Amino acid sequence: MDIVRPRGTNDFLPKDTVKWHYLETVLRKLCEEFGYGEIRTPLFEDTNLFQRGVGDTTDIVQKEMYTFTDQGDRSLTLRPEGTASVVRAYVEDKLYGEAQPVKVYYMGPMFRYERPQAGRYRQFHQFGVECFGSNHPAADGEIIALAWEFYRRLGLKGLEVSINSVGCPKCRPKYRQLLQDYFRPHLDKMCKSCQERFEKNPLRILDCKNPECKELAKDAPNSTDCLCEECQEHFQSVCAYLTAADIPYKIDHRLVRGLDYYTKTAFEILVDTIGAQSAICGGGRYDGLVAQLGGPETPGVGFAAGLERVLVALDQQGVEIPASSHTQVYLASLGSSADLKAFQLLQELRKTGIIAEKDLLGRSLKAQMKYADKLQADYVLLLGEEELAQNICMVRQMGKSEQAPVDLDNIVLFLKEQLK
Repeated sequence: MDIVRPRGTNDFLPKDTVKWHYLETVLRKLCEEFGYGEIRTPLFEDTNLFQRGVGDTTDIVQKEMYTFTDQGDRSLTLRPEGTASVVRAYVEDKLYGEAQPVKVYYMGPMFRYERPQAGRYRQFHQFGVECFGSNHPAADGEIIALAWEFYRRLGLKGLEVSINSVGCPKCRPKYRQLLQDYFRPHLDKMCKSCQERFEKNPLRILDCKNPECKELAKDAPNSTDCLCEECQEHFQSVCAYLTAADIPYKIDHRLVRGLDYYTKTAFEILVDTIGAQSAICGGGRYDGLVAQLGGPETPGVGFAAGLERVLVALDQQGVEIPASSHTQVYLASLGSSADLKAFQLLQELRKTGIIAEKDLLGRSLKAQMKYADKLQADYVLLLGEEELAQNICMVRQMGKSEQAPVDLDNIVLFLKEQLK
């Protein structure tokens, strides 16, 4: 039986990685402008980190984690999301002792066992930002503005911010009770997972994808009707910052996000071209998570975006990603001495930053010229034993029939001038 890649994973070939490089370049530049530095965390963590951090009532922990026992009998899990790992690093590496706010970003592979579909895989790539140490609504506004600016720079259209407030430990108990009172008469109609969530965390019911549960949740109480004065003011201020930044938004009372750690702000950015799963970004505030994972009381806010879903959206909207750099100079040689000289020239050209190639298969001169054309080279250097004896090479600009001799001692400077 042939060995193939695991279901829900991908091979990214050179024609694909060009697109990834472009996204990553845009993201790194954007984060630099917003004052966020990169953080890199392990691909696997102690399983307890995600059970405590993400929440044991979430689909991620209950159904989707890749968990294994290592040779030291420790339970480890491939990271299913980035925030819990970053918070663990914030606590373990005592970043709370540095000047606040601490603003970081990450990008890399995450792992969830779920049904593969367009833009959603079992190994997927996530970009995220986290801001620790500020409970000011301007931090929420900045996080959403950074995400919005990323999609704007890429050229995506049809975007919308969906936002809600899920309250805080002071006002959420009231909302929890209202939800339980509302759903209790309908318990027998709910899926098994939501029946379990009813006692543990009824907010999770609002996030259920089961059609019957979604229908029941349509008329459930709104969290914004139960907010305390502090949460109400915070939510109104966040909306005001979005208006000031000219970012369109709508309030979605069903939006609670799929993670247990959110407090106050929860948001998603939606795009109308990638099917039912239209969210390409999601995040919010998690003011209790740092303390929950052993650190001091520290507010936090952030978001994460699945990069595969971004690429799907770009493709469906016909947004072209800039092409990669192509071959500028191809060295076509004939004869062993000319081949050695061509190899020497190849290294000299590359040292100056010129993108250059030569034959590596011992092809005929005619075949080399065909290959240079396939590479879309700007110039071809023709070097045979006769040219070598005269210390010249013939230079042909592709697309033109004429060619001219250039002294080998001056060829590097000549090409640098021509390629400016």
